[in-house]
Amino acid sequence: MSSGADLTDLSVQPFAERFRQEMVPLSNAFAYFSTLPLSEEDIRGYLEEPIAALPPTIQVLLGRVSIMLVPYLEQTPGQGQHRVAFEKPAPGREAWGAHFVSPGQATLVFAIKEQEVASHHYAFYRAVATVTADQMPSEAEGRFFGLLRGELRNNTAGEVDQLGWELKQTLRRRQSKSVRESKLFREYARQALIDTLTLYLHGICCDIDVEAGPRQLPSRYLRKRLELLYEFFPPPERYAVFPEQVSSG
Repeated sequence: MSSGADLTDLSVQPFAERFRQEMVPLSNAFAYFSTLPLSEEDIRGYLEEPIAALPPTIQVLLGRVSIMLVPYLEQTPGQGQHRVAFEKPAPGREAWGAHFVSPGQATLVFAIKEQEVASHHYAFYRAVATVTADQMPSEAEGRFFGLLRGELRNNTAGEVDQLGWELKQTLRRRQSKSVRESKLFREYARQALIDTLTLYLHGICCDIDVEAGPRQLPSRYLRKRLELLYEFFPPPERYAVFPEQVSSG
């Protein structure tokens, strides 16, 4: 392949298209390309294990998936874009994942240099959750948004992740008397869906803990969200989601 110096000005989409023909198949739906040498252990940790834990219904929604592994990703100031970098970006400009979607094809790009496999798993499921949220079946989306409206009517505090929490606070300040459909509500609801779906997918693959705190969604509400996602996106065979499923073997 070309040297790193030839590629540092490429944003993720031109980079992916440039090396599309060099993708290595992992299955009928997944293929990957890496600018870094990968051991068998790396391939298992960065690719095979997180893919194997994806619910089959989500794999259908994603269609064909190309995964690009690069040393670093750098955010382009003011443009909301990312470019491939072979030298570590300046503090505050690093990114761990980017994605774009074309008809029948999702492309996920991840920076893995100096990135722990466990952290990569989060970035992987975050990207998958974002792509899935934009293709969510209407019934699943409607029911999930209905849960959120119920939470808002009950003045339920907390959220799953920071960005969703911030959007929830904005919504409650500006639209405190209503849970009607609005741009603010949809922005919050989409982010809450992405955050919750990320947690759900990550939890299928890995043993993770949800940290308690004043900004964390109360467990009974989180459980309802996860149960709904479980209904629409059941995990692959032999994978568990809830503690009682693990104990029952």
